[in-house]
Amino acid sequence: MVILALLRTFIATLLRVYELLFIARAILSWFPMATLGGLMSFIYAVTEPVLAPIRALLMKIPALASMPIDFSVLVAFLLIDVLRTIIFYI
Repeated sequence: MVILALLRTFIATLLRVYELLFIARAILSWFPMATLGGLMSFIYAVTEPVLAPIRALLMKIPALASMPIDFSVLVAFLLIDVLRTIIFYI
């Protein structure tokens, strides 16, 4: 039982870190990438493997494909919330 609690805590912490990275990516995307250097490269490298498949699925929806706003971060937040709910209620 203790191992399961530790595993849940670890996964919840990992999901929280991803949320913070997504927020940082959204905020830092307003600034030129050249001024941020390694920090922005690290954030993009960590978050892009999660966001790219979501973005690809969203681009298949015609109404979203033509919009200049990237909704993949919002969808990622929703998926993280669903995962967190599943983890804590199983």
